[in-house]
Amino acid sequence: MNMGVDNKFPGKDLNQDDIENKIPLVAKKSPDHKTKFSCAGIEFGGDLIPVLAGPNLAETEEMILECAHAMKKAGAHFLRAGCFKPLTFPYRSPKFYETREDGLKWLKAAGAAAGIPVVSEVMHIEKIDVVAQYTDMLQIGTRNMQNYPLLTEVGKTGMPVMLKRGYGASLRDWLMAAEYIAVEHDALGHKPQILLCERGVITNHTHRATSRFLLDLQVVPAAQEVTHLPVMTDPSHATFWQPWVKSMMLASIGAGADGLMLEVHPNPPEAAVDPLQCSSFEQFEDMMAAMRPVAAAIGRSIDG
Repeated sequence: MNMGVDNKFPGKDLNQDDIENKIPLVAKKSPDHKTKFSCAGIEFGGDLIPVLAGPNLAETEEMILECAHAMKKAGAHFLRAGCFKPLTFPYRSPKFYETREDGLKWLKAAGAAAGIPVVSEVMHIEKIDVVAQYTDMLQIGTRNMQNYPLLTEVGKTGMPVMLKRGYGASLRDWLMAAEYIAVEHDALGHKPQILLCERGVITNHTHRATSRFLLDLQVVPAAQEVTHLPVMTDPSHATFWQPWVKSMMLASIGAGADGLMLEVHPNPPEAAVDPLQCSSFEQFEDMMAAMRPVAAAIGRSIDG
């Protein structure tokens, strides 16, 4: 594949040997090579920009059902919620907790009731089967991006996978992690069904004391130069500050993102996890309305 002068890829940390020999399944074969795949009837990698939205944690059965109906009404394509939570610290309390298998059951039932597919994170190899049973797409979180045994076993399910970028990972690291999943999808006889998700990287300056990461919008076109996989962003986690989410969401669309993940909660100040980044139902409806003309301006859509 000729990606630059003298057939040498001009990237900072990816070279031509990497492209040809280390990520042959996720690398582009030609400039117009782009994978499209459908999950629960929603197409990724095409003109549609799917929106995956919902709370960080499926806190209660009633709460996740309320979220499911609100996300569907506003036009989201997937309901997202965590049930197994990779909190930075090990201690759990009435404020910081997981709902685990109960949460997965609530999530599946809420999605079915509202008519919206669901996605949730899988953290443990021994929990892959149970998470797969209750979801339409599996999520690999940033902290597990380079958990290669987990990537391999998740790939063996054959399910669509969202792979979040590690907050200290290079583009090379990210694509090589995706290759672990792609190898297993290829062994099952189908093209990779992998959604790459940029969710913020560590930098010296993040502009707020509470913000831990910075949204790397530049990685969207950078990744799309070398991989045929769809690339999306998570402005909520990346900014860690709700007032910035809308602008970064719109900028992501302008940068060419193939999807968006947004954190939405019925009562953001009372969210069990990450309340600073949550949007309310009303704010989410406003953001969905704001997306439409921006997507249309570049020949894409968020409706479908």
